[in-house]
Amino acid sequence: MMKKCILILNGPNLNMLGSREPEFYGDQTLGDIEKICADQASKLGLSIDFRNSNSEGELVDWIQQSKNNHVAIILNAGAYTHTSIAILDALRTTNLPIVEVHLSNIFQREEYRHVSFVSQVADGVICGFGSQGYKLAIDATAKLIS
Repeated sequence: MMKKCILILNGPNLNMLGSREPEFYGDQTLGDIEKICADQASKLGLSIDFRNSNSEGELVDWIQQSKNNHVAIILNAGAYTHTSIAILDALRTTNLPIVEVHLSNIFQREEYRHVSFVSQVADGVICGFGSQGYKLAIDATAKLIS
């Protein structure tokens, strides 16, 4: 039996984790977070498809394709969270559970970060817990798909 697969998407500049603004994002790399996600998913009998892109169009393409191979989406859209109607529109087409995740607490940061287009379609939002937020997102997703 194939494990149910969660698509975990990471947007712009998240490839720079570990060296980028550690006061907000911590010192773990995106590779470290991928391992945390894979381990947590495996404990729950799930698998992950973990991806990163700085390109809005590529993220939209992956979201549009997600309903064919995935049971849910966990999305850290980075700065596109606050700007991308294209990502919002793509998410609306999936009919999949969606969990929005952010490493930092976006509500303690600049005011423009307080608005999230992703939240309009997300089943839940997890922010401010660093890499632990991804683990929490996987747990939440497992409940949503059960």
